[in-house]
Amino acid sequence: MTPDDVVHIGQEAMTLAVLLAAPLLLSALAAGLLIGMFQAATQIQDMTLSFIPKLLVFVIALGVAGPWMLRLMMDFTISIFKSVPALSG
Repeated sequence: MTPDDVVHIGQEAMTLAVLLAAPLLLSALAAGLLIGMFQAATQIQDMTLSFIPKLLVFVIALGVAGPWMLRLMMDFTISIFKSVPALSG
């Protein structure tokens, strides 16, 4: 295995990590922004008002994007396992 192979696998892993995190983080960001605007408009500063809806949005986003995320992880793992013989010798 050459250093170029290691760098390529590392780049693929980092790209996969970004793709897996993006739907969950973006949905939590959007929910936090909307809740923050609501709290600023109504001057309600309750911590549970921001935490519970963000948690619900996170769970819903995980339910919606979960199969896609699992498929990405499985495809990456299968491609790594298939490339082991070529990388080892």
